[in-house]
Amino acid sequence: MLRSLLLAALVFALPAQAGQEEVVLGLSQDRVAITADFDGDEILIFGAVKRESPIPDTDPLQVIVTVSGPQEPVLVRRKERKLGIWVNVDSVLVDSAPSFYAVATSGPFGDVITDTEDLRYRISIERAIRSVGAAMHIRGAQDFADAVIRIRENRDLYSIRENTVAVDQQTLFRTAIKMPADLTEGDYTARIFLTRGGEVVSQYETSIDVRKVGLERFLFVMSREQPFWYGIMSLAIAIAAGWGASAAFRLLRNN
Repeated sequence: MLRSLLLAALVFALPAQAGQEEVVLGLSQDRVAITADFDGDEILIFGAVKRESPIPDTDPLQVIVTVSGPQEPVLVRRKERKLGIWVNVDSVLVDSAPSFYAVATSGPFGDVITDTEDLRYRISIERAIRSVGAAMHIRGAQDFADAVIRIRENRDLYSIRENTVAVDQQTLFRTAIKMPADLTEGDYTARIFLTRGGEVVSQYETSIDVRKVGLERFLFVMSREQPFWYGIMSLAIAIAAGWGASAAFRLLRNN
């Protein structure tokens, strides 16, 4: 398995105000390469907290890390059995849903952030998906967004991983986010939130570039930009493969 590393270094940052806590993060690698033998990846995220004053003697520091894939609209259809046949009866366009979304927390989700802050920063899976609304005649419109979550959770594309961020002395934190093999190309966003008493006190955001490379990249670009020649090439490869298999079988039969 390939391994990407987001390494937080103790680097210089803008001066913090008294009592303010800041995430300090530096990237050692910000790209994931999808190759022919790509079987997933693991993003290691290390971080530190910069402060100009002693650690506050209040609620303990909690950390939330999210990694989100490119946002895309998703058309969801509902099927029902009518006269012994399954047919599409309703459809709803979910306006925006990340192709991949993982949340890692240092404690139970409900303890590290309040519902109000979750709504403000759109951290939980349900809040990361945006669905403006469905037509008035469609019943159970929320079920369509729930279906997107359920399907992508089953494919390991969506997950909430509680108690997976280790926090040392309220200053250093680390976690690992596992990414599946069927990643969508694009810019992935990593967000880090520091919270106390469920309130966000600091946040940091950076990006990870996920791209196909080598032959996979060549074929992908060709299929999008030159579909005619891509089709001709695919047909030629299929004919050559069929002829080669036939010749091999004839040789084996004759021997």
